[in-house]
Amino acid sequence: MGINKDQVEGRAKEAAGKVQETAGKAVGSIEQQAKGLGKQVSGTAQAAYGDAKEKVKEHARDANKRP
Repeated sequence: MGINKDQVEGRAKEAAGKVQETAGKAVGSIEQQAKGLGKQVSGTAQAAYGDAKEKVKEHARDANKRP
């Protein structure tokens, strides 16, 4: 299975969102916590999209190998 841009960027957004949420909790900023959660959700969706693209590519490759 390969890795595509959406998987990498999505997981990076998830991580950045977690950091932002944690920093928001540390300083007591509900706004930063919410922004962090938003980034996490966006990142999760993008990573899932990337995962789905890879699955489609795998199935297409497998279908082309069949006699």
